[in-house]
Amino acid sequence: MEEGRILSEDYTQDGTVDLKGKPILKSKTGGWKACSFVVVYEVFERMAYYGISSNLILYLIRKLHQGTVTSANNVTNWVGTIWITPILGAYVADAHLGRYWTFVISSIIYLLGMCLLTLSVSLPSLKPPECHEIDVTKCEKASTLHLAVFYGALYTLAVGTGGTKPNISTIGADQFDDFDSKEKKHKLSFFNWWMFSIFIGTLFANSVLVYIQDNVGWTLGYALPTLGLAISIIIFLAGTPFYRHKLPTGSPFTKMAKVIVAAIRKWKVPVPSDTKELYELDLEEYEKKRRVRIDSTPTLRFLNKACVKTSSSTSAWMLSPVTHVEETKQMLRMIPILVATLIPSAMVAQIGTLFVKQGTTLDRGIGSFNIPPASLSTFVTLSMLICVVLYDRFFVKIMQKLTKNPRGITLLQRVGIGLIIHIVIMVVASITERYRLRVAKEHGLVESGGEVPLSIFILLPQFILMGAADAFLEVAKIEFFYDQAPESMKSLGTSYSMTALGIGNFLSTFLLTTVSHITKEHGHQGWVLNNLNASHLDYYYALLAILNLVNFVFFLVVTKFYVYRAEISDSIKVLEEELKEKTVLVSNQVIPRD
Repeated sequence: MEEGRILSEDYTQDGTVDLKGKPILKSKTGGWKACSFVVVYEVFERMAYYGISSNLILYLIRKLHQGTVTSANNVTNWVGTIWITPILGAYVADAHLGRYWTFVISSIIYLLGMCLLTLSVSLPSLKPPECHEIDVTKCEKASTLHLAVFYGALYTLAVGTGGTKPNISTIGADQFDDFDSKEKKHKLSFFNWWMFSIFIGTLFANSVLVYIQDNVGWTLGYALPTLGLAISIIIFLAGTPFYRHKLPTGSPFTKMAKVIVAAIRKWKVPVPSDTKELYELDLEEYEKKRRVRIDSTPTLRFLNKACVKTSSSTSAWMLSPVTHVEETKQMLRMIPILVATLIPSAMVAQIGTLFVKQGTTLDRGIGSFNIPPASLSTFVTLSMLICVVLYDRFFVKIMQKLTKNPRGITLLQRVGIGLIIHIVIMVVASITERYRLRVAKEHGLVESGGEVPLSIFILLPQFILMGAADAFLEVAKIEFFYDQAPESMKSLGTSYSMTALGIGNFLSTFLLTTVSHITKEHGHQGWVLNNLNASHLDYYYALLAILNLVNFVFFLVVTKFYVYRAEISDSIKVLEEELKEKTVLVSNQVIPRD
């Protein structure tokens, strides 16, 4: 009993261990002490990533001589891959290597990709000769070798980020014990400050690094992010003694597949009305692994067939415990919410593509200083930083008094506010672009594609609003998918938010390609051309605004039927009470010794 008391008070209760798999003391590990290394890592890593992605479209146009649609699609395809590969990283972490080692190995791959990318922009033999034609499609094209090295580096980098992205934020969240009320309270603010660290790195990339790339050179502009990534990895490794680790619990995909296959194979078997007749593991099995047993629920009732006991139910592909079924249900229940975030993710893709291309057509001068078009992304960062702080410090406290919710408003309500802002963004972008085109026509710049005599700052509203939308939507999305994922599938849950961004980028590619193709049919000029002064981006942005509105209606429908996952702390209390009752029952049946 004394040993049990020490374990419950001095050691973590959420199943976290040290790198050797041994129980770990709360006082010496985790908390903000461990998170400080993770947060600082993220500052430098985001600096590295956005140092490449923010200005990538201009490198493709100016150095590899690609057109507007081609370059924009190549950017969104790469960024889409960047955000899709975390599914693989989450699988490897949850099923095989664990989050820490998956992250470390992936970081090395990431760094190798960055080094190769820096070489590809530095060596003259790995890029086509300089060209100063206004229409870059008339310049000498990049050779197969040029493209193979450049894209090989980009996609090597993408593979590396697949293992770092889903695991670094989860490693950070794992430093707070859900069964400790004090640590759990700190965890509520973790994701806000996590996003804050991301955008500190982004701010540096979008201001300093983008300026260096435009005015000093691409070699230094890419070498600095590579150095930043190397520094970030060293910082992360320095915090190793303080980290808490969760052991791999098996492939979540395999567990979910077994449930679905078992339910399908027993589709004719009726589900008993008494849930106690369903198959479930003993309480001790969950207590031993510090896992939560979940009671059967009536939602997605068809999957309950997977835990119906029959004479032929002998293999794991024919019979699954109730808890596994409920975990599968929870991951499936979140899919409609994920779908509702795809359209706004496609809007985010415009920041580094068409928004930047728009900036190249405007007056960027402030005295003798020229503002790099991609540096306007700085205002997305600043807007988000300000909004996150105001949200965490003021909005939450005000709403707590009104709603009695510890978060102020629910996570889905926060997502909904972000979706509304996205509608406003595209309306504003359409109106702004319509004004830019009118001025271009008035000054006879439609055919020449010359600089429109308007300040680049007319684009500021759409960038600032995008930051405000991120403060609501992106932060809530990450926290929602982590919070609502079952304990054994946290990495997979985190990868949901990244998957949404990945699919959103591919969706952006699809929309831009489709609209560009359809609007050029039957001899029409087209909405998106290499010469933006002769294009109709205003129509394209208006279309995106309509898609956002339809998506918001869809979101309202799916959230109406969504049921939040029960609090972990409540579930573990129930588990402990049941175990005590069972222990007392067994003790009463044991014959005492002399």
